[in-house]
Amino acid sequence: RLPAPGRRVRASPARRAPLMLQAQPLQQAAAWHLRLSVARGQPQAARQGRAGRKAGATGAIHPQMLLPPPPLPTAPLPGYHTRMTDLPSVRGTLTPDRPLADLTWLRVGGPADWLFQPADEADLCDFLRALPPGVPVFPIGVGSNLIVRDGGIRGVVIRLGRGFNGIGALGGLRIVAGAAALDAQVARQAAELGFDLTFLRTIPGTIGGAVRMNAGCYGSYVADVLESVRIVTREGLQTVLLADELGLGYRRSTLPEGAVVTAAIFKPPRADPAVLHARMVEQVARRDASQPVRERSAGSTFRNPAGFSSTGRADDVQDLKAWKVIDEAGMRGARRGGAEMSAKHSNFLINTGGATAADLEGLGEEVRKKVYQSCGIALEWEIMRVGEPAAESDEEKGSTRDPD
Repeated sequence: RLPAPGRRVRASPARRAPLMLQAQPLQQAAAWHLRLSVARGQPQAARQGRAGRKAGATGAIHPQMLLPPPPLPTAPLPGYHTRMTDLPSVRGTLTPDRPLADLTWLRVGGPADWLFQPADEADLCDFLRALPPGVPVFPIGVGSNLIVRDGGIRGVVIRLGRGFNGIGALGGLRIVAGAAALDAQVARQAAELGFDLTFLRTIPGTIGGAVRMNAGCYGSYVADVLESVRIVTREGLQTVLLADELGLGYRRSTLPEGAVVTAAIFKPPRADPAVLHARMVEQVARRDASQPVRERSAGSTFRNPAGFSSTGRADDVQDLKAWKVIDEAGMRGARRGGAEMSAKHSNFLINTGGATAADLEGLGEEVRKKVYQSCGIALEWEIMRVGEPAAESDEEKGSTRDPD
């Protein structure tokens, strides 16, 4: 049986650092992950490659665990109404017509038809199970890698909160983190416990997003240390996926459409906490010196054409880095409305104040066009762009009357 989630994960007041969790639902879920992995008979083997993929599953797998939910359409199904009043009752918070700009780092975007903030995993399961199948679902974290278009998002946006941000150790070999836990906080608390997840320290966002995007930097990736994830499917079913079932590649995964990651288990190498903290201090200093950390940005705008992140080492090859081809196309510092390609780091798209989502996405597309004209490389967006553009007003559409 699946463990019954419910109570919030709390640290013992007497021990705030390092954070060792008491026996709570997140720990129970993590233990269930491990039992499932052993029952499947699937050893984890490291796969070579810059994208840090994990590989090699063998043994029988229960069919129920392999069946992904049917893909959802990108647009609402016929009969879906944006102002639905028959949504399931919840114990968390369900807000209609919720503006999303303040939930994204770029501070742009229209409203979601509904924003759901579940109280716990059981609340999330019950909601998705009862939600009509034609209603699109889109999970977000802290909006650090996201442009929400000015017309907003049709359907239900799901944002996990405090009930999903626990962090702790499992048996001295693993780290378990809730999907809403901040990457930087996971890195710091893992280091206190002697686990090396230092590459997460300078990655903006949450663990759920890091899993979905196989986040990485300095030559390390989530896929290198991820063991398994716990998800709730679009149909409201709890299940666990091992890392090699996620199709992890450079800034990609094959998580089922509409699925919500609720927790992840990592098996990182052990190291001296003092060494790990010193490394993170150096990483933060290097980031602050080279990136516009005090501006409104969403991190790297485009994937590196080389297909891997910067290693941060002296011998790092720069020829196929996104910032380099943007520079060569003359687009460092380019502007459109309130949007700008940062003069400090040309692969950072920033809101200088008053930018719309259309400004930001439009400038990004202009950069892609110029880079292609300059060197024949088609840059791929790393920032996710979701939702609908703003509806045109009658004035914007213009008059079709013949001139006098």
